[in-house]
Amino acid sequence: MKKIVEVVSYRQRDLTVLLNNVHDPHNLGAVLRTCDSIGVPEVFVLYNEEGVGEQNLLLGKKAAASARKWVDVYLYTDTMKCIADIRKKYSKIFGTHLSTSAVSLYDVDFTESISLFFGNEHSGIADQVLNHLDGNFLIPQVGMVQSLNISVSVAISLYEAFRQRQNAGKYELKNIENDPLFSLYIDRHRNPNYGKLMIRK
Repeated sequence: MKKIVEVVSYRQRDLTVLLNNVHDPHNLGAVLRTCDSIGVPEVFVLYNEEGVGEQNLLLGKKAAASARKWVDVYLYTDTMKCIADIRKKYSKIFGTHLSTSAVSLYDVDFTESISLFFGNEHSGIADQVLNHLDGNFLIPQVGMVQSLNISVSVAISLYEAFRQRQNAGKYELKNIENDPLFSLYIDRHRNPNYGKLMIRK
């Protein structure tokens, strides 16, 4: 019970991750584990190209260990519906896209309501999504190969968000007995097979 109180208290309701056409189920699983580790309660997944879809998420369940139990996953194939639903809950959408206006990861204010959009392992964020972004950021690199695995990029970005939010006092124990998430997590704790996928076509 104490662990669930801490987990719910630390959940960051104004921080999320969006994944676009991510092919590798192991990367999906690794992203979910990172999200759970820093308190991101939900992840959005958009598949708007041929050849990827729900099967990737189902395959990624094993790689995610038990993280799928504690991180809600919303699956979309409609770009506009996905963006609209995110806009209802989060103020800004920042993507990892190479552009002249891109800023350093360390110059992004992660203490505000924000969703972080990551493209797939080969072609990045789909073109039809780019004009919906409020900004772009890049992870500083000094190596010859200027690219990182998608799950590594997510982890680096989220832990910078964790650092900023912890300094801002956003990870503090709260009175959460009347929080709906508390009751929900109690139910999930009692259900060893929970791992629901919400499809939002």
